[in-house]
Amino acid sequence: MGTEGVDEYGIPVIADPVSSSAGKRRAIIEAARAEFLAEGYSAASMDSIASHAKVSKPTLYKHYGNKERLFLAVIGGTLKESYADLAAMPCTMADASDLALALRTFLTRWAHTLLGDDLLALRRLVIGEIDRFPQLGRLWYEITIDTLDRPLVGELEELHRRGLLRVPDPWRAVQQLVAMSVGSLQLIRTMRPDVKPDDQAIADNVAAAVETFLSHHRPT
Repeated sequence: MGTEGVDEYGIPVIADPVSSSAGKRRAIIEAARAEFLAEGYSAASMDSIASHAKVSKPTLYKHYGNKERLFLAVIGGTLKESYADLAAMPCTMADASDLALALRTFLTRWAHTLLGDDLLALRRLVIGEIDRFPQLGRLWYEITIDTLDRPLVGELEELHRRGLLRVPDPWRAVQQLVAMSVGSLQLIRTMRPDVKPDDQAIADNVAAAVETFLSHHRPT
């Protein structure tokens, strides 16, 4: 079996395949991701996944053990990949010559990612399976904290220290800023896939959030 325990979130750790198995592993992951996103966990078929991956069912089970481990490994891995680019995005508000512009740029990029079709499909799937797989919810929460909230908190702490902003509770301030910037749009997109804000709507929402945030936190 290709699994070797679980990580700190309870997501199966899949050993790197030897070169002869790498192609099969990639095919299984792609087929499983498509099947789970289209059908959900319960209705997803291991037969269908094996067929689309062009592998036998014994090969599928050899790599992932069972359907539950396959779901956790593939969806957990997809979630980590979805945030990888954002995790590498610099957050340098404290030294920006135009703080409002820096905040708008950072949050707009985040908003476009969070409101993208692929991540929203993943979000709906995880929400639908949260009782069965709470570890995916914990993983999503921690990734968001580490890649969005924590970098912003660090910048706000520095701005507060320099006296450029008044932010005595940076964690709460970040939660409020993110909620204003993308929260309502994300809720609408999650529940109404047919409603998709255009670039201008996203930019306007972020700009209004940043203006409200700075007007409250600038020193008097």
